[in-house]
Amino acid sequence: MLRLAGPLIVNNLSIAGMQFADAVMAGRLGAESLAAVAVGGSVWFLGFTVCLGLMMSISPIAARFYGAGRPEMIGRYTRQGLWLAMVLGLTLFTLTQLFVDPVLTHLGIDAGFRDTTIGYVRAIMFGAPAICAFLAFRFTSEGIGFTRPIMYTSLLALVSNVFLNWVLMYGHFGMPAYGAVGCGMASAITMWLMVFVMTIYVARKPIYRALKIFDHMAPIRMPVLKEILALGTPIAVTITAEAGLFSAVSILVGTRGADVTAAHQIALNFAATMFMIPLAISAATTVRIGHALGAGNAVAARLGGAAGILMCILFMACSAAFLLLFRDAVVGIYTNDPSVTRIAISLLLMAAIFQIADGVQIGAAGALRGYKDTRMPMLINTFAYWVLGFPLAYMATVTYRAPPSYIWGGFVLGLTVAAVLLTIRFNRLSKQILADA
Repeated sequence: MLRLAGPLIVNNLSIAGMQFADAVMAGRLGAESLAAVAVGGSVWFLGFTVCLGLMMSISPIAARFYGAGRPEMIGRYTRQGLWLAMVLGLTLFTLTQLFVDPVLTHLGIDAGFRDTTIGYVRAIMFGAPAICAFLAFRFTSEGIGFTRPIMYTSLLALVSNVFLNWVLMYGHFGMPAYGAVGCGMASAITMWLMVFVMTIYVARKPIYRALKIFDHMAPIRMPVLKEILALGTPIAVTITAEAGLFSAVSILVGTRGADVTAAHQIALNFAATMFMIPLAISAATTVRIGHALGAGNAVAARLGGAAGILMCILFMACSAAFLLLFRDAVVGIYTNDPSVTRIAISLLLMAAIFQIADGVQIGAAGALRGYKDTRMPMLINTFAYWVLGFPLAYMATVTYRAPPSYIWGGFVLGLTVAAVLLTIRFNRLSKQILADA
C-alpha cells in the first residue's frame, strides 16, 4: 500500500504546496488579495472537482484490467478519456468566462475584492482543458500501479507555480505586477506544463507500451464513454458533495468581509494540506482492491480496504494532535494581521475536531471505489453534506451571522455522518463479496 501511495502522497503534497504558496504569497499582498484567491480558488475547485470525479473512473477500470492481465484494454479507456477531457475542459472554461461575474455579484461577494476574484477565476480557467487531459494520463498510470511519473510531474509543477507566482504577482523580469490575478495566470500556465510533461513520459516509457495508448487516434466511441461516465458520474457527485460543501461555504464566507474570508482561507488551506496524505492513501486503496478483485482474490481486497482506512485514521489522528499543539505557529506562517490571526486560530481548533472523521470517510470512499461501488457513496455524501452539513453552515453564516467557528460546525456534522455510513457500507459490501467468492 505504501509503495502505491508514496508517490501519490508526494503528488498531493505538491498540489497542496501550490495552494499553500498561493495563499502565503497572496497574503503578503494584503487581506483583500488573500480573500480574492480564497473565493476564486473555491469557484475553480468546484468546477475542477466535477471533472476530477468523472475522470477518476479510469483508475478502477484500469486496475481491474491490469489485475486480470489484460493491459491492452486500458489504452481504449485512456483515449476516450482524452476526448472526455477535451469536452469537460472547454465546457468549464466557457461557462466560467460567461457567468462568473453575474454569479459572484448576485451572491453578494464583498465589493472590495470582487473584481480581483473575477479576474483570478477567468485567468486560471485557461488551464482547464490541460488539467483535464493530465487527469486522463494520471488515472491510467495510477490504475496500473505506476505512480512515480505523477510524482515527478507534480514536483515540477510546484517549482513552476511558485516561480511564476513570483514573476506575475509581484512583477519581475519586466512583467507587470498582476497581483492576485497573476496567481491565476501562473496556475494556468503550470497546468499546460503538467500535461505536456506527462504526455512525453507516457509516450516514451516502456511500461506503457502494452497499453497501446498511442497506437492509433480512435474516434469517440459512445459505449466506452458511457461506461466511463456511468462509473464516473456518481464519483463526481460524491467528491463534489464534499468539496462543494467546502467551496460553497468559502463563497458564503466571502459575504462576511475580508478578515473573516482570509482567516477561513488560512484554516482551510492548512486542513486541505493535511488531507492530501489520506487522499493519496485512499487512491492507493482503490488500486489495491482493483488489482485484487481483477485477480479474483476477495480476501486481499477486503484486507486492502481495511488497511487503507486504518492508515488514514492514524495519520489524521497525528494531524489533529499537531493542530491542537501548534495552531498559533501555523497561522503565523500565513499572516501577521491580528484580527485575521484570532479568527484563524479558532477555525483551526474546529479543523482538529473533524480531521479523524475526514480520514475515515476518504479511506472508506476509496475502498468502495475499488469495488466499483459508487452510487451508494454518492447518496451518503449528498445526504451528509447537503442535507445536514450545508444548512447548518448556511444558517450560521447568513441567517444568524454567527462567529466563524460556528460556521465550521457544518463541516464537523457532515464529515462525521459520512464517515460512519461509508464505513458501514464498506464492511457489509466486502463481507458479501467475500461470501460470494
